[in-house]
Order: sequence, then C-alpha cells, then structure tokens
Amino acid sequence: MARCVVICCCWSCWRSGDEHVSAEAPRPRVMLALPPFSSQTRLLVVAPHPDDETIANGLLIQQVRAAGGEVRVLLLTAGDNNPWPQRWLERRLCIGVEDRRRWAQRRQSEFLQALRCLGLSESDQRSLGWPDMGLTEHLLQECDAAVAALLAAINEFQPSLLLVPALSDHHPDHGAAHVLLRLALAEYPASPVLLTYLVHGVSGDGDVFEVVGTAAQRTAKFAALAAHRSQMALSGKRMRRMASRAECSAAPAPSQPALPWQPPIWLQPWLQLSVVSAAGTQRWRWRDAPLRRDACGRWRLPAASSVHPGPTFARLAFTLPTPWIFDHWGWCELS
Repeated sequence: MARCVVICCCWSCWRSGDEHVSAEAPRPRVMLALPPFSSQTRLLVVAPHPDDETIANGLLIQQVRAAGGEVRVLLLTAGDNNPWPQRWLERRLCIGVEDRRRWAQRRQSEFLQALRCLGLSESDQRSLGWPDMGLTEHLLQECDAAVAALLAAINEFQPSLLLVPALSDHHPDHGAAHVLLRLALAEYPASPVLLTYLVHGVSGDGDVFEVVGTAAQRTAKFAALAAHRSQMALSGKRMRRMASRAECSAAPAPSQPALPWQPPIWLQPWLQLSVVSAAGTQRWRWRDAPLRRDACGRWRLPAASSVHPGPTFARLAFTLPTPWIFDHWGWCELS
C-alpha cells in the first residue's frame, strides 16, 4: 500500500488575529437528494465514538432498516478516554489503565443497547479499538496500517452508502476519521455513495440533505441516546440538544487549491502544518513548511500537487499544550 502523506498545521485554540481566505468558488454539486433506500441498500456508518451513531445517524439507520437494507456501524474507538463522566459516576479522581478498560466495557455495553433501540444487533457492528482522543496521531504515525484496517472493513461489508464524519467537524477524532476513510476509499475499486455528518460544529461539509423521521423513529432515536447513560450523566442537556437538531447528511466539501488560513506572524512559531496523501506523511513547523504565496496572497503547498492519485489533506494545529480538545482550524482538502 502506498504510504499516507500528512501535513499537519496545529492552531486549534486561537481565534483572534486570524481569518479564513476563500480559495475559490465552490464547484457545482450533482447530487440533489439522498439516494432512495431499498433492500439493496448497504449502509456503513463510521462512528469515531459510541453515541456518534445515534446523535447524527439514528433516523437514517432506522430508515434503511425499514426499507429492508443492511446496516453496519464501524466503531473506531471505545470512547474510553472520557475521564470527567467516569470521575463523576465512579467517585474517583485518578483514572488508571484498568479504570479505562472498565469504562470501555461500560461504553461498549451502552453502545450495543443503543443499537438494539435502532433496530440493529451486535452482529451489525465492528470495533477497531483505536485510541480515543488519539486518532490524529494514529493517522500521522500509523497511517498505512489504519488505512489497511478500514479498507478491510469496507471490503468485508461492501457498502453502497457510506456515512463518515465531516471533515469540518471540530472534534479532532472526527476530522482524522474522515481523512482516513477518504484515503481508504481511494484504494477501493467500487464507488459507494459517500456522505458526511456533523456532530461538533455548526456548518457541515457541503450540500445538506435532511433526514425526516417518523414520530416512532424519533422516539427510538432518543431511547438509543438514553442508552448512553455514562454520557448523559454530565452532558444530558447538550446531548439531547445535539440529537434534536435536524439530522442531516452532506456531500463532501470541494477541495481547494490553497490553504484557507492566514495565521498572524506572532503565532507562527507555535503552529504545525501536516499534509496527508497516498504519497506519505510530512509535518513541519509553519515557518519551515515549503509554502509560497500565490498572486492572491494565499498560501500554497507545492507538495499538494503530488503525482500520486487520490485526495490530499492538510491540517493546521497549535503545538503548545491546551485543555481545549476541539480543533479551531482542523483539516482541509487540497486540489
């Protein structure tokens, strides 16, 4: 398998002094609605954590099953790096290795109960056991192995419809999951319909298609949400609010010829840029990256126009430790 290329730019916590630059007008879309569901539909939902399958896809899963289609949920992590709910429910301050293992088992049990509420069974899921809150580093350090595992899961199920986290999702595990799935699909010979879903954030990737469920389906979705009791303990109001939003799927966002970021000079020493493609992985501090400005003042990466086929992704990130877990800049796809 070709090596994955990652160019990471970390800058997730600073909002002042920054601005997005629109690289180009969006390309027109050809998909105007969700594909019709039937007994031939094979839906694969990629969920970074237990509860993502319910919050963003609970209605869609039920509708595919109601049409006689097959559904599989591919769970990437056990959601075990989740210390504050665990501290609260177990009345403990320190969380050790065995404590995390026990928490992972609890979350797996909740996940299976949620699937049953949505009309699925244990056989309708697969778990990869990747590091919770560690998918970005897993992507950057073990890209080939991660892509191979996803490709094997796709080959096993042979989906006609794939739902993956949006590239624009603010959770780092979600953005990394999107990148890995896109790299795996670049090596998959078939062409399933690819849609994205948003959990953390306000704006998805591309054109949005709303899933409208029946009253019974909405009731089942909230029963599945309630099954994730460990997450509802401290964040029940937030979880219910997210699950109450219109359930939408979106086409992937168009790629861009230039980076959409203009970091201020004073912040650049603490930024990291990473680029990922089938060619391999690379990371630089912003000031050491092979960047050049185009005629419009936008930053471009010569490496983005690699001769290797398939998508290329860049990430901007802040290198200093921070308690804020969400990405501010995150990922973009380069053309």
